[in-house]
Amino acid sequence: MSATVQAWLGLSRERLDDLYRQAAPGPMPRGETRGTPIVTGSPFARAYARFARLFAWQGKVFDMFAEDGSAGVLVNKVTPFGLSFVVAKVYRGESWMDGKATIVIDYSSTSFLFRAVRDEIREVAPGIYLGKVWLGRRRILDFALETRR
Repeated sequence: MSATVQAWLGLSRERLDDLYRQAAPGPMPRGETRGTPIVTGSPFARAYARFARLFAWQGKVFDMFAEDGSAGVLVNKVTPFGLSFVVAKVYRGESWMDGKATIVIDYSSTSFLFRAVRDEIREVAPGIYLGKVWLGRRRILDFALETRR
């Protein structure tokens, strides 16, 4: 986990929202990313992040198939074995948070269990994306994705 993401684990939800609002979408990620769930407002945020990465979610693998790299699909790496599950469409769209451009990760037509989930990401530092998870129109979680550069 990068020093940037480690620092995010200690921030409030409001500060993470400010970072997200100030960022541009950046380039579409490609290939494997390392994921870190961010539970704000808890003194155990680092422990939660490590536990979740070990036993639940390790990140996402992006496959951008559009010729210009503007759209594609991804799978989530889950379980201690990093198995690939839960497919989503990836494209540029409008953020539910502030109406500005973002990278949308849309499960609505690709996953029965997760069809009410939508993720949004923006590049906050080179190769590091801050994400927001929505369940319906309610935001439930933040996360980080780190690309391999």
